[in-house]
Amino acid sequence: MSSHRGRAHVAEEAKATATLVQALRDRGLDPSGLTPTGVRPSLAEYLGAIWERRHFIWMDAGHRVATSNSRNLLGRFWLVLRPMLEAAMYYVIFAVILGVDRGMENFPAFIIIGVLMFRSTMRAITSSPGLLSSNRAMIRAFVFPRAALAVSAQLRESMQMVYTTITVVVMIVVVPYHEFPEFTWLLVPVIFAFQFFLNLGISLVLARIGFIFPDTSNFMALTGRLFMYGSGVIFPIDRFVENNPLIATLIQANPIYHMLAMYREVLMDGTVPALEHWMILGAWAIGLTLFGLLFFWQGEETYGAEQR
Repeated sequence: MSSHRGRAHVAEEAKATATLVQALRDRGLDPSGLTPTGVRPSLAEYLGAIWERRHFIWMDAGHRVATSNSRNLLGRFWLVLRPMLEAAMYYVIFAVILGVDRGMENFPAFIIIGVLMFRSTMRAITSSPGLLSSNRAMIRAFVFPRAALAVSAQLRESMQMVYTTITVVVMIVVVPYHEFPEFTWLLVPVIFAFQFFLNLGISLVLARIGFIFPDTSNFMALTGRLFMYGSGVIFPIDRFVENNPLIATLIQANPIYHMLAMYREVLMDGTVPALEHWMILGAWAIGLTLFGLLFFWQGEETYGAEQR
């Protein structure tokens, strides 16, 4: 019965569209340039529409970064101060109070890299489920590929991460036990590019899931914490899973763990990360972006509907 009503509804819409097109032609107007709204375009057309709006996406991301702290007295300085305070807080908790730094040569650099370079991925996990609902006014007012919202959000995070990365480099040089520049530091932008696509894939997947199930945002706050503790962000997770093969296997499959290990190897050890790290992080970054794009595109025609 429901399928019959669905077919009848489609037939009515087609008839109404044909009537409208004919009415325009009767008035001497050319309706060939008109396209229906609320209809999912082909994937090729969808990607083309995103590319056509690349300049707007870039400007929107830049504008939001510039105005994100405009009401604060310290303004953009918070882009540097906030990550410094976070790193200092976790260092006091895990090194000074809990003493998990035993046996490590440079725990300050370990925790600075972990906490600060994980920030954008953490925000992709926790904020993406509400991406469409927080932009409902724009979605209702304009016709554009909704995936542009996820691209813009991750571009914005990347712009903010430029300040964060500079903070990381300065801090690990200044704070004892001082790290000094190596040629391997030139690999940081390459790892950063993988992280961008990993975050984009996460954002595309969680944005649609969050649109379908609004309660997802509440679960993702906990999930983000789980990834933080399970990826070696603030302590060497390897030490605590040596006797648990299952947990060790799950950690080895975790792309965030490999991403942070790569940052630490190039910045602290002055070595090129092992091929295993590149392959696992690259597979997740590329695979999740492609899957996320397809998954998000499948629901494109629903995002303009009345949101909950």
